Amino acid sequence: MEVKLKKKNQQNNQSTRQLLGIDCITEYSLKTASNEAVFFSVKPSNISVMSEAGLSAKIYSLMNVLKGLTEIEILCVNSRESFDGNKNHLKNLAKKEENPAVRKLLEQDEKHLDHIQALTATAREFLLIVRIRGLKDKEIFSYLNRIEKTLSENGFSARRYDGEDIKTLIAVYFEQNVTTEKFDDSDGERWILNG
Repeated sequence: MEVKLKKKNQQNNQSTRQLLGIDCITEYSLKTASNEAVFFSVKPSNISVMSEAGLSAKIYSLMNVLKGLTEIEILCVNSRESFDGNKNHLKNLAKKEENPAVRKLLEQDEKHLDHIQALTATAREFLLIVRIRGLKDKEIFSYLNRIEKTLSENGFSARRYDGEDIKTLIAVYFEQNVTTEKFDDSDGERWILNG
């Protein structure tokens, strides 16, 4: 029992980054104890308007990129908030509500959230993740530039994430928060700096 309490107290004293296993977020990467990850946002192509030959060429280009850069991982994430929790909460409130006028307002709120979510349903981000292992600092940027060049030569429009982009990615993934414009490096940092 005492060991469990001690472990829980140690976890309570850890920062969010420590709990997630993140050592730091640099200007271009996310560092953990085991490696460093660099993220490239790839602008998706609208395949619904492509000819069959164009689509085959795009698939072949992606295959070339993946064959040439075996250390790449692909990630598809939401780039917008999920309203499922809010919709479920409104649905539960409406079921319990006895006043028909308030119940109707709650149902309208739920429909409004459905509408917003439908508008942003296709707001996905496609990321390529490159794990950097065993490279010296001097070698990293030439390696990343080579990856960008390979993507460009194969017809993909890609942008390397910076530190703020990585913080936003983590916030959307873990918290579904895209409303914050700038994320602090430490909780409450802006209040200390701005007095």
